[in-house]
Amino acid sequence: MLEGILIGVGSALSVTNILMVIGGCLIGTFIGMLPGLGPMSIIAIMIPVAITIGDPSAALILLAGVYYGAIFGGSTSSILINAPGVASTVATSFDGYPLTRQGKAGKALTVAAISSFVGGTVGAILLMIFAPMLASVALLFHSAEYFALMVVGLSAIAAFAGTGQVGKAMLMTLLGLIMATVGEGALFNMPRFTMGVMDLQSGFGFITLAMAMFALPEAIFLILDPNRSKTGSSNEIKDLRITKEEAKSIAPVIGRQSIQGFLVGVLPGAGATIASFLGYAVERNIASKEEQDKFGKGSVKGLAAPEAANNAACTGSFVPLLTLGIPGSGTTAILLGALIALNVTPGPRLMVDDPQIFWAVIISMYIGNVILLILNLPLIPYIAKVLAVPRNYLIPFILFFTLMGAYIGQNNATELLILVGFGVCATILRFADYPLAPLLIGFILGRMLEDNFARSMQLYDGFSFVLERPMTMGLLVLAAILVVLPSYRARRARLRAEGTADGD
Repeated sequence: MLEGILIGVGSALSVTNILMVIGGCLIGTFIGMLPGLGPMSIIAIMIPVAITIGDPSAALILLAGVYYGAIFGGSTSSILINAPGVASTVATSFDGYPLTRQGKAGKALTVAAISSFVGGTVGAILLMIFAPMLASVALLFHSAEYFALMVVGLSAIAAFAGTGQVGKAMLMTLLGLIMATVGEGALFNMPRFTMGVMDLQSGFGFITLAMAMFALPEAIFLILDPNRSKTGSSNEIKDLRITKEEAKSIAPVIGRQSIQGFLVGVLPGAGATIASFLGYAVERNIASKEEQDKFGKGSVKGLAAPEAANNAACTGSFVPLLTLGIPGSGTTAILLGALIALNVTPGPRLMVDDPQIFWAVIISMYIGNVILLILNLPLIPYIAKVLAVPRNYLIPFILFFTLMGAYIGQNNATELLILVGFGVCATILRFADYPLAPLLIGFILGRMLEDNFARSMQLYDGFSFVLERPMTMGLLVLAAILVVLPSYRARRARLRAEGTADGD
């Protein structure tokens, strides 16, 4: 291992590869800031460029830099204009945008940059140490375990509901699960609930739905409420400082979510999006009652958790890709295609046959995270100036990127009609005080939940997989605890309050 690390350091620190890291980070960060243009799109575009480079190490370092650069930069539009740049930064907008509304955009971007840096760095270190070991653990996860993991994600849905809104959150989650059934299923190539519309055969596009739930309603709210675009003075926007108390409060959050996010990223098919949602839910559930009330209203913990988790998961997804040849997410599936095009065979033999590629990519991830921090922190005051744009320019800006993101996501004009329709419905739901995040989570997890459940039922001819697979049972028990724990804590707090009142 030490010999491999030295080989990787020598390869990663070459002038060519350092330029590849810088170029990949710059491209990824810029693309990540634009709603709808996620890492999958830009990596697909960059594959011909990577192939012309010739050197597999340099090509993969460039593509990896684009990947985690896009995840790093995707938080910017989520925080500033409530338009998630990539799917994994949806959870970032839950507390990032409220901080911007309070005139703390600079602080929010700083917290996001530091959390992303630590998450990515911890992920790179864990990848370096545990990659071979974690590859064997990832193989233990089958359809039954993935089904249970999706249930865990859904059981934490109360974390995305405000006080007294658990019923509304569950209703929105159910709506998201229903929407996930539109289109062809993985096991049955028959269109469902498409109402004869051919464009719905592949289901609703995630980017379209994300834009409709968050960005479009925000533009409508800006039109209806002129004061909404006033976020504070320019001095407040430029304030990048984090107080000692805030640093102490987010340090354990970042530490926990860097590790948890990495472990979620290791699982093939999980990815940074699920890691960010789980990270947010876990931190809210273990927070004190006073801190829980701040989540969704501008909590630095609520911002730090998904940012650390999604960047660590981004790094973790390289474990199954490099050691097993199994893509851990849609983006790493495209990277797998790039590796094959470069005549590199990922799998258990990669560390033995091509150690310079394996270790150079891992070392470049650490260098890339340092470069991303150096690039982004000085630019925060200038990035935050987007908030100083007059409202009559900001609204068309949001609408343009929202419509462009929806169209590019599916390359289909019908997506624009779906976007407007769902956007109007989302605005009405926001007026009625319904949380929109649970709908999006239900939609994301719904398809994977259905596919893995159906596959498990087929393999085990019924529900016996729950009893026959201890890991599945353990995850389902964890899901039950996540459902019961918030109710138990609320009941205990109520009884304590009643006891105090009786004592008085």
